[in-house]
Amino acid sequence: MTIPKAIQNLIESFEKLPGVGPKTAQRLTFYLLHVPQGELEKFASSLENLKKNTILCSNCFMIDEKDPCSICEDKQRDHSTLCVVEQPLDVLALEKGRGYKGMYHVLHGRIDPLNNIGPDEIFVNQLLLRLKQKDRQVKEIILATNPTMEGEATAMYIAKQLKMQSPEIKITRIGRGLPVGADLEYADDTTLQRAMEGRSQY
Repeated sequence: MTIPKAIQNLIESFEKLPGVGPKTAQRLTFYLLHVPQGELEKFASSLENLKKNTILCSNCFMIDEKDPCSICEDKQRDHSTLCVVEQPLDVLALEKGRGYKGMYHVLHGRIDPLNNIGPDEIFVNQLLLRLKQKDRQVKEIILATNPTMEGEATAMYIAKQLKMQSPEIKITRIGRGLPVGADLEYADDTTLQRAMEGRSQY
């Protein structure tokens, strides 16, 4: 039996998504065949506008609808503390916990030599430039990369660069409460709050 081209194309598109295998891709595709056309068009429109209606903040590189983003524009936040995270999802997780009121810098990745990702492929240089030119009021950098081998390597690299460029800034590492190998986005609010409270100096 030959699968219609429209179905095959959608299955292949789903397979490109992280964590979606061939079977899941097939199930999702055939599920969508039973969805009313109006809902499908709304879904397609959401996909089409995903990148059109979002922008990276030129300051912290968080995703928002405007530049600078709502966090960077918030004068009530603590601008003397800067939390460095791997992904926008990590910002959402920390914000949900409501325990952190400082600023952010989103790397959009981590140093991973096995996958040919070095410091130049993520927003490390932009962080160093930001501290040099814009955010001179920053007194503490919290390295909140995930406690994985790549996350630790990224934190160590950033700490080394910061100590050379800005030795007066306190550098801390998110700590207590997060098990090794865990991702920030999957941690509960209490765990994240304890991790922030238990950070240690780098």
